[in-house]
Amino acid sequence: MEDNLTKQAEEVEALSSIYSDDWTTESDLSKSYNIKIQEGKKEATLYVTMPPNYPSQAPPKYELSAPWMDRKAKEKLRSALDEVYSENVGETVIFQWVEKIREILQSMKSPEPVKKPEKTASEEESLDLSKLEINCPEITHGEVIMDRKSSFQGHAAKVESIADVNAVLAKLKQNKKIIHATHNMYAYRIERKTEKGLSILQDCDDDGETHAGGRMLHLLQILDQKNALVVVSRWYGGVQLGPDRFRHINNATRQVLVQAGLLKNK
Repeated sequence: MEDNLTKQAEEVEALSSIYSDDWTTESDLSKSYNIKIQEGKKEATLYVTMPPNYPSQAPPKYELSAPWMDRKAKEKLRSALDEVYSENVGETVIFQWVEKIREILQSMKSPEPVKKPEKTASEEESLDLSKLEINCPEITHGEVIMDRKSSFQGHAAKVESIADVNAVLAKLKQNKKIIHATHNMYAYRIERKTEKGLSILQDCDDDGETHAGGRMLHLLQILDQKNALVVVSRWYGGVQLGPDRFRHINNATRQVLVQAGLLKNK
């Protein structure tokens, strides 16, 4: 235990020196940090939390925020990070993780923009989401938080799989008010069984509100929330809120989890 704490302190000191302004300490108490990684126009943020048994027995808990990256690319990147850890069990790995992410960002080419053909009225009619029957978990809609003409509302559901997550997101998009929100940020954590035991599948999306999805996911991690999806809709009112917007997003996240009964005994 004491050896772990020593190695963690040495790693934090080294990383803060290497990454300077791109390194942020979120909480010394919970040993949570984030590192901004930028290559050209591509940017990602790695959020890490060091558990007491890291590095001797377990890896850091991590989450990657890269809203522009599709799910397949994120899965490929996570597999690469898992491989880095498996090759360095018992050693500190955050530096290797950051550089692996940087290497992958460098290898990714920006896709050429494709002009989509305009849809005819009949095609628009056939693609009307509101007419689709979608079976999904029960969705709880939280109370609306208002501040300087901006509105925030959380939506939560118990999810057991990625299929559940996609179904809930599709169901929410059937609501015209929600789909026309300025941002629909979300985060989820799903506990699943694997051959090696239980693992957590998690992801988030900022939907244009930089760092919001990552903060929501970090809150779910702090609450040790499992099998839950939270979406926060924001309707921008024309007045910039600064850091207050993140407070409202976190409050909307926590409030709807409580309302949905997903924070029992917390």
